[in-house]
Amino acid sequence: MSNPAFFNFVALASLVPAALVSLRRDQQGKDGLFLAVLGVAIAGPVIWAAVQLADQWRTGLSTTLWVIIAGSLVLFGLLVATVRQAWRLTPLLLPYLMLLGVLAALFDQVQGRSLAPEAPLAWREAHILVAVATFGFFTMAAVAALAGFLQERALKTKRPTSLTRALPSVSDSETLANRLLAASDLVLGIGLVTGMTTLYLETGSMLVFSHKIVLSILVFAMIGALLIGHQVCGVRGRWAARLVMVAYLLLMLALPGVKFVRDVLLS
Repeated sequence: MSNPAFFNFVALASLVPAALVSLRRDQQGKDGLFLAVLGVAIAGPVIWAAVQLADQWRTGLSTTLWVIIAGSLVLFGLLVATVRQAWRLTPLLLPYLMLLGVLAALFDQVQGRSLAPEAPLAWREAHILVAVATFGFFTMAAVAALAGFLQERALKTKRPTSLTRALPSVSDSETLANRLLAASDLVLGIGLVTGMTTLYLETGSMLVFSHKIVLSILVFAMIGALLIGHQVCGVRGRWAARLVMVAYLLLMLALPGVKFVRDVLLS
């Protein structure tokens, strides 16, 4: 990594074509051009994240953000391939991931802390993989919830915009968000279990009430309550979308937020 600034720029630039193509007025679906630029958008962050982690797992804020971006894009690619309207989330997802990429580039020189060596490597890697999947699912769920929120507001005010015309319908957004939330909560639950086991192997304690653990448990409980409320009481619409976005904010505070405070503000 002789020139990290260059690689940051290339990875960030790879997201731009997909963001622009998704806003074309003549966009009719997952045509060849869209799939091509989406492939470029996925490849850029994935390759850059892989390069950063080639020799060892890095815990810096920049690498963490690029791993979140790469994981979210890989999951999005799978959704585009399997869910009919998922591609319509591109106008919201790509600008958000570009913002994360800008933050990652700005804090590229911030060094993270080394991983504790006590836990078995395979177990730590499993926990990291689950954590990446958790952020990917929650990112997509939050974007789908935001799409439904914007669509519902546009319908209520009778003022659709070029953005809302490009997004999935309210029903499609809510269906996708609920499915992703269920997957997110399941994966987060697995992550809590693997995290507590890793903590036990490292410190001999199953549970330490750190900011990361407390916020993760809170998010798990919030999403579980929302899913139950949706099934029992039909909770949906703007209130549900706001709760999803608050939960996602708390999840981002649990890992990237804690890293920012610890490695940037307190360093």
